[in-house]
Amino acid sequence: MSKSLSNLERSAALLMSLDQDTAAEVFKFFSTSEIQKLSTTMTHLPQVSHQQMSQLLEDFHADSQQFSAVNMLSRDHIRSVLIKALGQDRASTLFEDIFASTGQSNGLETLNLLEPALAAEMIGDEHPQIIATIMIHLERHQASQILEQFEEALRHDILLRIATLSDIQPVAIQELNEVLANLLDGQDLKRSKTGGIRIAAEILNLMPSQYEERVLEAIHHHDESLAKLVVNEIFVFENLSDLEDRAIQLLLKEVDNDTLVIALKGAKEDVLQKFLQNMSQRAAEMLKDDMEARGPVRVTQVEAEQKAVLDIVRRLMDSGEIVINSSGDAYV
Repeated sequence: MSKSLSNLERSAALLMSLDQDTAAEVFKFFSTSEIQKLSTTMTHLPQVSHQQMSQLLEDFHADSQQFSAVNMLSRDHIRSVLIKALGQDRASTLFEDIFASTGQSNGLETLNLLEPALAAEMIGDEHPQIIATIMIHLERHQASQILEQFEEALRHDILLRIATLSDIQPVAIQELNEVLANLLDGQDLKRSKTGGIRIAAEILNLMPSQYEERVLEAIHHHDESLAKLVVNEIFVFENLSDLEDRAIQLLLKEVDNDTLVIALKGAKEDVLQKFLQNMSQRAAEMLKDDMEARGPVRVTQVEAEQKAVLDIVRRLMDSGEIVINSSGDAYV
């Protein structure tokens, strides 16, 4: 029976039952990580009998009928949920992004799915302004990995352009569309997608520390005040020592203990003390024991866990539970 298959295996079996062109169209709606999981499952899929496949198709048809019945109500429901979670302004922008692409094939999605080295090779000869405009339309992880492939001078130039990019003029959009049409059969891009300090900081946050530091040095050399604005948006791990005690206490409720142990293994002493001072004596002793018992940890692993902690900080900042003013002071 098809029930013996996991949901992922059921999805993989359905995709394998499609012809190549149809399956390729379906893949366009998945994220990179989802495609990787499905592809791996497809290669290791156990033998599916004719009876199992028939039952699977019947189940899929029944499920699709059920989803289509509630489809007309879904947009209002999603909009309400987003507004409640994110506030009116951010929810409206996200809602437009979600439904503007529904049912459309966007050439940029192809660029999102390519290996970063290949994507960088495809667009590397374009003008830095064109590359910067493309980068702001990509998923942040993909943009950061593509930028890592470029020479340092070009990488600095592109991120500086992203940080200073505001409204994209129609002429620039037309030129970008011509480039993407040749490279990726791209579709029209929304004019509301612009760059700025926040996007530059989000991309930098996902790049290795050595790249991040050099880019910031380059931006500082070009414009000291701009560099400060970018740094304020980045909010590196060392800045946690500047948070109010109540903010640290709130953060401790959200962070997994294993993540915290590894993140603090590579932290400066003032950051470590900031956390220890906001814990009970018993909890602080247990944390120090866990850190000692953990032994040596790779720098890349420490950086990954520190970024995970910072993701939680930014989520709390976005929700208004932690507020950082222009002087760097934090409030909860």
